[in-house]
Amino acid sequence: MHPVFKEYIDSLEPSFQQLLNMKPVTVATLPKEIPQSGIYLFSENGKHLYVGRTNTIRKRLQNHCRPSSGHNSATFAFRLTREITGITQATYVTDGSRANLELDATFGPEFIKQKKRVREMHVRYVSEPEPMRQALLEMYVSVSLGTPHNNFDNH
Repeated sequence: MHPVFKEYIDSLEPSFQQLLNMKPVTVATLPKEIPQSGIYLFSENGKHLYVGRTNTIRKRLQNHCRPSSGHNSATFAFRLTREITGITQATYVTDGSRANLELDATFGPEFIKQKKRVREMHVRYVSEPEPMRQALLEMYVSVSLGTPHNNFDNH
């Protein structure tokens, strides 16, 4: 393994432990002072579900569950809605597009319900301002915890 990459990998465990040791909050109960950049983890009923990374933690967490957030902002809720409704295949035409699904009589109301669900989930976060470590830490946490809703596939 390349020594520089090994240094990155070896430096992730302390941040991982800090994330796990954080007392969980909800998006509605975020403290006034939180890190600007880093990774965040959504959990529900003791099960870790999704990890993400951002340079604006507070804003990103709020976007995940704001009632007015669309499919580009509330991506985790959108993913949950796809799973629940069984509409898992992406289409690249207007009919069945992400924007079109938000207007669907079944999908739209479920998407609203899932944004509310995400708002009530436990969330943890850890500061990580350095982009390379942030990307590696997101993957490290996802692999270590087996978060079922992370997908590192290309779009």
